Amino acid sequence: MSKSTEIAEAYQKYLMPTYKPSVVVQKAKGSRVYDAEGKQYYDFTSGIGCHNVGHCTEGVVKAIQEQVAKLGHCSNLFINEPQVKLAKKLVEISGLGGKVFFCNSGAEANEAAIKLARKWGAANGGRYEVITMRSSFHGRTLATLTATGQDWCQAGFEPLPVGFAYADFNDLESVKSVLTDKTVAIMLEAVQGEGGVTPATPEFMAGVRALCDEKDLIMICDEVQCGMGRTGKWWGWQNSDVKPDLFTCAKSIADGVPMGALVSNAKFADVFQPGNHASTFGGNPLACAAALATIKIIEDEKLLDAAKAKGEVLMAALQAFAEKYDQVLEVRGLGLMLGMVMDGEEKNKEVVDAFREMGILALTAGDNVVRFLPTLSMTGAHLEEAVEMMGDALDGLYGDK
Repeated sequence: MSKSTEIAEAYQKYLMPTYKPSVVVQKAKGSRVYDAEGKQYYDFTSGIGCHNVGHCTEGVVKAIQEQVAKLGHCSNLFINEPQVKLAKKLVEISGLGGKVFFCNSGAEANEAAIKLARKWGAANGGRYEVITMRSSFHGRTLATLTATGQDWCQAGFEPLPVGFAYADFNDLESVKSVLTDKTVAIMLEAVQGEGGVTPATPEFMAGVRALCDEKDLIMICDEVQCGMGRTGKWWGWQNSDVKPDLFTCAKSIADGVPMGALVSNAKFADVFQPGNHASTFGGNPLACAAALATIKIIEDEKLLDAAKAKGEVLMAALQAFAEKYDQVLEVRGLGLMLGMVMDGEEKNKEVVDAFREMGILALTAGDNVVRFLPTLSMTGAHLEEAVEMMGDALDGLYGDK
């Protein structure tokens, strides 16, 4: 019995079946991961967008080691300096001029945004309803599951919490059609990740911003997957000429160390007061040290520019596949958050399986999209080799027999 098989069998025996994992990952470095037998894979998942600066990056590892040896956890009943430094940095790179609430995940950050919106709405006309987009994804808690505009996520968990309405993404008239006197906020992703790697159009973002201003609504951007440089900007919403009132981030903020954050503008900075919301581990010094190191690496290594430049290279390669294979319909996305749209359901899983056999780890999204989230630090040589491997895999599937 191989080591991978042994570990996989123990997984099946002792873990609840909430996932369908494939490779047993034992170690990782940079843009590559290795299974229990030592086989190498180019990682185009980045832990579902958690390792934007790469696996086991020296600066992050060192920051974690130094911090855990000094102060690993500190209750939020006291002040820890890394938390203050990180909050200041997030406010600065967002340009919103507000404040930050720290938590442990994207779902928690989105839950915090929803709670803040409801608290503000209760004092401003008794409003509580949040409009979200169909094909969105905002988390797995009961509230964020309900905010997620996908029926398959919600099935079996009824009755769902009240207070959510759904509109079509990139369709401002659809958003207007579900407005009521109870609407308090509009929540959207700058790039829908799980729903199919679909960017919001600048016109839609501008329209939502104008509608929020007109109706005194809160504009919330979910940056959990498309933030931290993934699209070539710090935040996905910066690809349009608007600013949200609130945005959430997580995943890669601390390079895979569990962390989430809600960032506000000045108007909503003090809606939460002591006792309104909390998180035991939110903003603990270990996660904050990792996040500060991650931000420094992105700045020092100019990974925003790298995401844009390498994204153009990968986009061109994927578009070449679309021209060569009838089964590949189109390619879409921003920066290094790209999706290859296939010509039918299950085709994306077929491609992901073929890539894995070839030594490439990729993701599915929506019904028919292959999703690519490589590290922003992937070298040009590694990207070139990985693209060749993808081509070989697609040839094996769809080339002339």
